[in-house]
Amino acid sequence: MKTFLWLILFCAVSYTQSLAQTNQKNRVIILTDIEADPDDTQSLVRLLLYSNQIDIKGLVATTSCWLQNKINPESIARVIRAYAKVQPNLLKHESGYPESQELLSVIKNGLPVYGMTGVGDDKDSEGSEWIIKVLEEKDDRPLWISVWGGVNTLAQSLHKIKQTKSKREATRLISKLRVYTISDQDDSGLWIRNNFPELFYIVSPGDYYATATWTGINSYVKGIDNSTISNDWIAENIQQHHGPLGAEYPDVAWGVEGDTPAFLSLIPNGLNESEHPDWGSWGGRYALYRPEFDKTKKGGSIVTIAPETRAIWTNAVDAYTPYVAKAYGRAVKLDTISFTDNKTTLWRWRDDFQHDFAARMDWCLMAYEDANHPPVPTLTHPEELTVKSGEAFVLDAFKSTDPDGDNLSYLWFHYPEESSYKKKISLGAENVHIVNLKAPVVEKKETLHFVLKLSDKGTPLLTRYKRVIVTVLPK
Repeated sequence: MKTFLWLILFCAVSYTQSLAQTNQKNRVIILTDIEADPDDTQSLVRLLLYSNQIDIKGLVATTSCWLQNKINPESIARVIRAYAKVQPNLLKHESGYPESQELLSVIKNGLPVYGMTGVGDDKDSEGSEWIIKVLEEKDDRPLWISVWGGVNTLAQSLHKIKQTKSKREATRLISKLRVYTISDQDDSGLWIRNNFPELFYIVSPGDYYATATWTGINSYVKGIDNSTISNDWIAENIQQHHGPLGAEYPDVAWGVEGDTPAFLSLIPNGLNESEHPDWGSWGGRYALYRPEFDKTKKGGSIVTIAPETRAIWTNAVDAYTPYVAKAYGRAVKLDTISFTDNKTTLWRWRDDFQHDFAARMDWCLMAYEDANHPPVPTLTHPEELTVKSGEAFVLDAFKSTDPDGDNLSYLWFHYPEESSYKKKISLGAENVHIVNLKAPVVEKKETLHFVLKLSDKGTPLLTRYKRVIVTVLPK
């Protein structure tokens, strides 16, 4: 009887925890000009490996400036069919991976026309109607639109909402939208920003990709190890000997996974806070302002560029000095080279998310005990602290664990770009589970963002994070 009661209690707790985790998932609809460039297929392979942690509500085949008169939904289906063959093994490593039929059912078509020629009365598509349908669901979570190509399918949804809904209802629906576009790949993005100034919109505007934050995912950076975006690394860790899903990952043509930053910030890893683009994430860091048009360059596409009429979430700059391993003494030290630009906000995490990708590719075929799984950072105190000016406080992740029993490495650092207090704060020996600090002397309320980077020593090395926000009050 006791065993039976315990089993009921265990199932109830497990269900509650599962429900809580589900409610925390970010909802997303993907707009993809798949087949315009192999990188959409690359990004889709990665996305499906996180489909248990991101709630994929739609996969819409669209056009772009690079694919103006055709859509390719069958290419989405092909990758999902490969996922179907490894989904049972993925479930051995983490719960929640959806059935392939569920994913196939949310493949939708946009119109096979370019940009604003697909926006207006009687220009509805399966994709634009689907966006509205999902928006109208009784779900308080924001709906992310992750745009890998042109954005005219969303533009049509917004056009119809404005034409057919009351002002109050239109405002309510639009307030639930969050958009991240990989630059501007048709002329409807600028139209959206001009006509819906209240819409949450992340973009490196225009079509000149060389200065865009998202290109930090595939930029060769002089002075660091770039091996995790090399063709050899991709072949060994993703494409070959990793089952049917890895076999669908195409070779690089222009740049590896240029669309992936549009959903990287939605992965729950302890660092990412999707509602706060200015806090920094695997997808980069962005600030809310109206960029200067005279600094916007024209790229090589047909996309129209013009001055922004409103503030958007766009390129922000980090000053970053990497830590490097030491052979003797303290395990890490600051490198002798530093970087300051907007791409740094993304590539500074690149090895971490590439290793994470590689581990999940291992999950496609490996037994649980043969693969690596991410560590679990756990603090001994709240994630938000309030202290007085000059007061001592402690950051401690003593309770952190690893599911595979691996040894753990800790690295605490102050993230000044996220903080209101910008001066450098020394943490002493920052590679231990506990650091003892003293709040700076302040004359007004300030915030300090500290990040714990917790890594195991498995293969591949995996990392998770904890962010601690310390509010410092003047005496």
